[in-house]
Amino acid sequence: MHTPDTQPRPSIYYNYRVHSPWLASEHPKQDRKPVLIVGSGPAGLVTALELARYGVASVVVTAELQVSQGSRAIVFTRRSMEILQQVGVAHRLSEHGLPWRFGNSFYRGQAVFRMEAPHDEDDRFFPMINLQQQYLEEYLLDACAATGLVEVRWGNKLVEVSQQDGFVQAHIDTPEGIYSLDADWLVAADGGRSGLRSQLNLKMEGASYEGFFVIADIKIDLPYPTERRAYFDPDWNRGNTILMHREPHGIWRIDYQLPEGESPEDALRPESLKARIDAQLAMIGHAGTPWEMDWSSVYSARTLTLPNFVHGHVIFTGDAAHLLPIFGVRGANTAFQDAQSLGWHLAFVIKGWASPALLSNHSRERVGAAREIIEEAGKSTRFMAPPKGGFELLRNAVLSLSLTQEFVRPLYHWRTSRPHAYTDSALNCAQDDDALFAAGPSHGAPPQNVRMADNTYLLDHVGGGFDLLCFTHQTNLDSEVVALVQRYQAQGIPICLTAIGNSPVVEGAHQVLLDSQGQIAKRYGINLQSLSTRCAAYLLRPDQHVCARWHMLDATRLQQALQTALMR
Repeated sequence: MHTPDTQPRPSIYYNYRVHSPWLASEHPKQDRKPVLIVGSGPAGLVTALELARYGVASVVVTAELQVSQGSRAIVFTRRSMEILQQVGVAHRLSEHGLPWRFGNSFYRGQAVFRMEAPHDEDDRFFPMINLQQQYLEEYLLDACAATGLVEVRWGNKLVEVSQQDGFVQAHIDTPEGIYSLDADWLVAADGGRSGLRSQLNLKMEGASYEGFFVIADIKIDLPYPTERRAYFDPDWNRGNTILMHREPHGIWRIDYQLPEGESPEDALRPESLKARIDAQLAMIGHAGTPWEMDWSSVYSARTLTLPNFVHGHVIFTGDAAHLLPIFGVRGANTAFQDAQSLGWHLAFVIKGWASPALLSNHSRERVGAAREIIEEAGKSTRFMAPPKGGFELLRNAVLSLSLTQEFVRPLYHWRTSRPHAYTDSALNCAQDDDALFAAGPSHGAPPQNVRMADNTYLLDHVGGGFDLLCFTHQTNLDSEVVALVQRYQAQGIPICLTAIGNSPVVEGAHQVLLDSQGQIAKRYGINLQSLSTRCAAYLLRPDQHVCARWHMLDATRLQQALQTALMR
């Protein structure tokens, strides 16, 4: 019998709410569910919200009665904010988070590198924003409740799963005992220690790196802006690395690497934590400044992924699918991209809008993304926490040279998480004009945001299905293109036809975005002079990645692109 903790988790700044457990005796007999999601972290909840956008209901089960303990993931990237905007919570992160774009690296007390993430007037969101994960989960749960399509079952622990003919049977333990629940699909979002991964005896590929890091969140008043601070080879922790991040509510995150041979258990002893944190504060000139511990944990750097995320009717996502080091803020930010991709791929298959092969495409794309991230993260990890031998020797040489030689200082760059481009996706149209464009987002790329004259942004007006962006100076769209879109809509497939140009009214368009100064056209590589007689266009997938673009659009070419993107 599962007995979850009923005491609110301790925290200096966050008031934990303990939910009542969901009990089978209080509900009618369970019918088969379309989707069962195991895990109520960011990956699971964003997947549920994405499914709900297409009218697909889901049940989320979690063994706990409250949101996660500790700040955990705290840095969210611009692309993550664009994804969270789609599911309706980005505004709450913007209201309460701390935006930033600079990072500083120090070696032996000297500032040796300052990272500057790009940010211009076309960006709605800053490159990064800091907010503790408890708040994000709270906002996602509120959004789930508002859909009416997501049921969260607190205190429900998955203990066993079996795959039947075309569905999954789950056995779930609760405070009153075990019940069974059938679902057409099961999403494993149960984290880095995934029990489902173990049950299915799945092995991950990749590497684990030497050494451990402590995460310590402390409440302290420090006079620094919201910028990442990295300290290499400090006096009190020779050969190792320390990171510092500012969080809301007067909290500072300190990550420090453990000396060789020290166990995680010893590192988390109160006296050890105090000695290390006091040493770090003294090194930066704040010895004796009072502070209070909120939460601490230990982690190791791993770069691992499942080679396939889809196993029958069980689909893995987030940390259950791959394990990534924190360097470059990759964990949760990669999980958002996983969840966005999984949400639309799975919904389109469930609704019958696309071939079941679409789920294999999701796995190929996201495994490819994980492997690209692992390659980049491996470089960061080998610099932040180099293995003994050649890597350590090279890193130490860079540190020493950086005191006097500017050319080596860019090697301090932490290769921040970036959205994966599905350049070789099977959903990209081979018969379009992608190769003829000189600018703009190409096949598989995420969209480029643009600030418009009315102070809204392009990405405020897209999402929830396919988006056909038609650049035109005409007052009406091609009738065959409009008719084709209507035929797909009649099948239930969500497609929005957006006219972008200098006319406020365009017949056949679902919406019109004025671009009288041509800023959107310029960003998307469209030649304004050529629009007097024809329509150029982009087709965005439901995750807004580009799957086709044309200098001249017609219905035949559009149908080719849509059939390819639906894998029909």
